[in-house]
Amino acid sequence: MTNSSHFTRRDALGLAAGLVAAAALPGRVWAQAWPGKPIRFVVPFAPGGSSEIVARATAAELAKLLGQSVFVDNKPGAAGNIAMAEVARADDQHTLILGHIGTLAVNPYIFDKLPYDATRDFKPISLLAKVPSLYVVRADLEVKNLKEFVALAKAKPGSLSYGSAGNGSAGHLAFEYLKMASNTFILHVPYRGTGPQLTDLMGGRLDAAAVGAPAVLQFIRSGKLRCIATGTPQRIAQLPDVPTVAEQGFPGFEMTQWYGLLAPANLQQANAERLAAAAAKAVKEPAAAKLLETDAAIPVGSSAAEFAKFIALEQQRWKPVIARAKIKPD
Repeated sequence: MTNSSHFTRRDALGLAAGLVAAAALPGRVWAQAWPGKPIRFVVPFAPGGSSEIVARATAAELAKLLGQSVFVDNKPGAAGNIAMAEVARADDQHTLILGHIGTLAVNPYIFDKLPYDATRDFKPISLLAKVPSLYVVRADLEVKNLKEFVALAKAKPGSLSYGSAGNGSAGHLAFEYLKMASNTFILHVPYRGTGPQLTDLMGGRLDAAAVGAPAVLQFIRSGKLRCIATGTPQRIAQLPDVPTVAEQGFPGFEMTQWYGLLAPANLQQANAERLAAAAAKAVKEPAAAKLLETDAAIPVGSSAAEFAKFIALEQQRWKPVIARAKIKPD
């Protein structure tokens, strides 16, 4: 009887110790086991274009590095605000979103009210890639570079025009930024999309535009458009002879469309750190880098801290540009 009760007490103590140990484990096991199911990678824009290429290139490599499938889910609408708001509220630890210059550095200043907080609701994970913005003019405009273009704009204020894909578009912002930096007045003509504005630019009905490299490289190479500057910090491999805006008298100038990986703010820190390391590696893998290169995108793969700092700097860059140009969404 004594042996039996002694055994029972030891057993009970062992069971209690086991329960205490088990109670301490879930967080660690959760972090180690993450991701425990397929990861949903939301893209806040329609399929096609640079956002799609950056997301798919990243997702394919992330799946290999994390040992779990990563599927891209396009959710366009309201300049990316619908998807951003949905992912901000996601609490399944397996939903991510493609951050963008528009949703993180522009929308906070052009919309009176946003359904998400760009800083508070998300954890920056990694700056994935930058797509160069190119400043182009019609082939018969009598300027060979940015300095000559600025001189012409100053000599004839308001006589030159530039097109964009719409109010608040990257091209609109890029040109307003150039106007602010160069203190020039150039007329803005908004279009519904990149295609129509390029048609009018090559047809001579516009003088200039700022457009993402993938859409215009073919026209620059064929001589239908002239590139007078790149918005990148360094010259791009596809146009080695074209100097940057910064090189041509505007130090510190940068205009690129950029894409990064974000998670909801509630993603556990251990999971966020594992994801950041994988994302930084993913975009530099040969297959991803090759896919990005087809879109003239430059792989970055930053740390989470570097991406957070970059977002803050971009917000500082665009806030005064938007205020000066009184940019409002269509």
